[in-house]
Amino acid sequence: AHCLLLLASLSPPAHLCHPSLARIPLRRMKSLRHRLEEQGLLEASPNMLPSRVGSKFFSGLTSGVTTEPLENIMDAEYIGAISIGTPPQQFLVLFDTGSSDLWVPSVDCSSPACVGHERFDPRLSATHRATGQPVSIQYGTGSMSGVLAYDTVHVSPAPVNNQAISLSKKEPGSFLTHHAFDGILGLAFPSIASSGAVPVFDNMMSQGLLAEDLFSIYLSSRTGSFVMLGGMDSSCFSGRLRWIPLSAETYWQIAVDRIIMRGRVVACPRGCQAVVDSGTMLLAGPPRDIATIQHHIGASEYPSSQDLVLLPGGFESITISSEFWILGQVFLRQYYSVFDRAHRRVGMSLS
Repeated sequence: AHCLLLLASLSPPAHLCHPSLARIPLRRMKSLRHRLEEQGLLEASPNMLPSRVGSKFFSGLTSGVTTEPLENIMDAEYIGAISIGTPPQQFLVLFDTGSSDLWVPSVDCSSPACVGHERFDPRLSATHRATGQPVSIQYGTGSMSGVLAYDTVHVSPAPVNNQAISLSKKEPGSFLTHHAFDGILGLAFPSIASSGAVPVFDNMMSQGLLAEDLFSIYLSSRTGSFVMLGGMDSSCFSGRLRWIPLSAETYWQIAVDRIIMRGRVVACPRGCQAVVDSGTMLLAGPPRDIATIQHHIGASEYPSSQDLVLLPGGFESITISSEFWILGQVFLRQYYSVFDRAHRRVGMSLS
C-alpha cells in the first residue's frame, strides 16, 4: 500500500514573472488521470501501469538499462514546444531533469503510442544525418527502441546544431498513448545518456548559445510555467536563492540533512540523498505516515507545502536498500529552481 500526498491548496503567485525575458513556456496539460478517466481506463490503470517511481535511479532494478518512469505523471504534465530538422518539425516534449536523452517518435513507428503523437520524418529535413545505431530505453511499463540520428534542434530561439536525437521505432504497450507529450528532452548529465549521446544542454554550452551555464524552472499550479535555458528570472521568486551543492553528477542529486514531519525528525536523521526531478509528478521516498513535511536541505528549511493532506496522487513509496527521496513536481511547484552546471549546484527560493 502506498501513502500518497496531494497539495490541498495552491495559491497563485503574488506577482507575475517579467514578460520580456526569453523562456520556453510550459503548458500544464489535462492530467493523465483525467484523460484515463474520460476513456474509462482509470480503474484498470493500477494493473495496467505498475508503478516503479525509483527505478531509473537504481541500475540494479533495471539491469543497467536507462529507465524513465513515465507512469508516475498521473496528475500533471508540464510540457513545452521544440522543433527538429530543416525546415522545423514541431514536438511537445517533457523537460526532464531526471534523464539526459532527447527522443521523439519516428515516422517509421507504427505503435499506437506513436500514431497518436507527432512523428519526425527525416526525409523532410535537409540537415538530418542518420547513423543506423540502435537505441533502447527501458521504462517501468515498457520500452522505447529506435535509432540514433543527428539534426538541428530549435530550442527557443537558438538552433542547436548536430544534436543527437533518438527516434523511436517501437513503443510497446498502451501507456504512452495517453500522455500529452510526444517525447522527452532530458536535462541531466551526460554520464547517464544512452549510447554516449551528448545532451541538448551540453551542446548549447559548447556551442556558446547560453548567457550562463545554468537553467531554471518555474512550475505554477495555474499559468505562466516555463523553463529558461541560460538564465533565471529573479522576479519569479521572493527572497534569495539557497544553493545546495550536488552530491553526484548524474541526476541532479543533492544531500538532504534530515526530514521533518509535524515538527519532528522522522527520516534520514543522519542524512540521505535526494534527486530533484521535474519529470516525476510525485514526492517519493520510503513509506511514511505524512501530514506535513519539511525537507532540510543544505542547512535550510524547505517546507514542501503549507497544507498537505493524505490524498492519492502526490506521494509514493519506493522500496530500496537505503534512504532515497525523489523531489518531483509536487515539491518543485513551491520553488523557483535553478540548476547550475557551472558551479555544480541547485538553487531554490519560494516562488
